[in-house]
Amino acid sequence: MTLPTHPEPAIPEPLTPEPATPAAPLTHLLRSAALAALLFTAVCGLAYPLLTTLAGNVLFPAQATGSLLLREGQVIGSALIGQDFTTPGYLRGRPSQTNRTDGSGPQPYNAENSGASNWGPTNARLRDAAQERAVSFRADNGLGASAAVPVDMVTASGSGLDPDVSVAAALAQTGRIARERALAPAQVEALIRANVTPRSLGVLGEERVNVLRVNLALDALSAGRR
Repeated sequence: MTLPTHPEPAIPEPLTPEPATPAAPLTHLLRSAALAALLFTAVCGLAYPLLTTLAGNVLFPAQATGSLLLREGQVIGSALIGQDFTTPGYLRGRPSQTNRTDGSGPQPYNAENSGASNWGPTNARLRDAAQERAVSFRADNGLGASAAVPVDMVTASGSGLDPDVSVAAALAQTGRIARERALAPAQVEALIRANVTPRSLGVLGEERVNVLRVNLALDALSAGRR
């Protein structure tokens, strides 16, 4: 009986090492880095900002220019930044905790120094400020001592520049505004309801009233009666 034979395994040829790649000269690396920096500067620093600015001005022209509101061709404010209305015949906005830019004292709705008090819910100053604002709001608007006050009229916003108030806060001021402008309360209420902004996309946020828009409408209504 003959046993099967197996061929001897082939011995691989020794590998020849690849020649080492010479290192790129420093000038080549610097040139590549400079070109990459210029490319990204052109794309990210010039092309992209110009494209987004153009798109914004075309698609959202009012918002792109600051949502400015005009009266007789003059800019009198922005729909995005509140103003400190103190005259009794105007709708008033939320309390503002902003200070003067130089730190010398309070200056409500200072757009150069947006911010809040940063008082926490357990801070006695927050509680006292809310109580004082509630008393003042009731007195200014002829409400009873136990009347509920909308929360946005006793608390300041985080930015200090909130341009809107809740519908309840606006309607609670109807009597004072009507009295000061010699209007019927129903006229003022109808004007406020006509300027209610609905929830974004129907579900985000709450219904609100832009203070500056309502005050412009009030001035127009009063002027039309003269």
